[in-house]
Amino acid sequence: MSHLARLQLVGRVSYYVGWFALICGGLFHLKVGQSLFLALSLTKRNLFELAMVCFVICVASQLRANAPAENEAGTVVKRSAAA
Repeated sequence: MSHLARLQLVGRVSYYVGWFALICGGLFHLKVGQSLFLALSLTKRNLFELAMVCFVICVASQLRANAPAENEAGTVVKRSAAA
């Protein structure tokens, strides 16, 4: 699995986890399944913070994956020179 594929996978997974956390926070706010979230010791704030962290990771991964690969060639050259 290449470096870019891993970054895109992390971005995609964190994107969907973020949306799931936001949906759970909305359900908790509407008092749907509130006892389940309280049993897991989750609050609305924790779910919101989880969603925001996931979205930041998603954006950072996608930006890094879409960045020009200037450093990629440098590492390949360094590795071959070291061998």
